[in-house]
Parts: sequence; C-alpha cells; structure tokens
Amino acid sequence: MYRLYNIINSSILLIPKFKLNTLIKAGNRNFTTNNLINISFIQYDEEINVSVPVGISILEAAHRNNIEIEGACDGCMACSTCHVILDENVYNALPEPAEAEMDMLDLAPCLTPTSRLGCQVILNENHDGIRIKLPRMTRNFYVDGYTPSHH
Repeated sequence: MYRLYNIINSSILLIPKFKLNTLIKAGNRNFTTNNLINISFIQYDEEINVSVPVGISILEAAHRNNIEIEGACDGCMACSTCHVILDENVYNALPEPAEAEMDMLDLAPCLTPTSRLGCQVILNENHDGIRIKLPRMTRNFYVDGYTPSHH
C-alpha cells in the first residue's frame, strides 16, 4: 500500500499498489482458433474485405489487415481514435457501451447514434459479414504525420 498524507486536513489515505503490466488491454492477443469470419471495412467509399479470427476486437482486426485506424492508446480505452460506425442492427445486438466508452466517444468527431470504439467491440461468429464504416476524420493523437506500426 502507498500512504499519502494530506497536509490540509492531516489525514492519511492508503492506496493499493498495482503493477501496470497486470492491467489487461485489448490489443495483441494471439489466437489459435481456426474460426474465421469475414468483415468489411468501408473507408473513403472503398470497401475492404478481410477474414479475421473470432475473439479479437475491431481495432485488432484493422491493425492485422493494415486498415488505417489509429488506436493511439493501444486499445486501453483512453482515446477516441479507434471510433467506428456500425450498421444499426449490429449496434443494437451488442452489449450497451460502458459509461467510460461513452465518455471517450464524446471526444470523437463525426459521432453517430451507432458509433462505438473499435477496441471495445469483440468479434464473434454473429459478426460474420458485418460492415464497419470508418469516419471521415478522427482526432489524431500523433503529430507530424507519424504513422504508428502496430505490434
């Protein structure tokens, strides 16, 4: 435990220790499943069809197939750069977004009623054939034209 001393009211606050490497993030999981689904990304009126394993996020699917979704926070839900737009039926079939996701989406330009963060949508067999629209712009967290290489 960490001890913090508040000099204003002379109180002590105990905060539990944690290691950053124990936090779970959405990115970079390895799957050995043979269950593949086909999804389409729509960017600038171009449709890109890809096959991806069940159990990964939309953000991971994009990165594995060189689709331009930034994901500046690496899938930790600390930015809105993986904002995607889903068809209404797909959006309605998903679990309701958490309040933290809604807060991040408030920062995204081009927000729609069916917007989600790509790092928070985990693909399953029911998503075979879905179309994922990328917004015309995002709030880019990288500067000077830097293009990240995703791990």
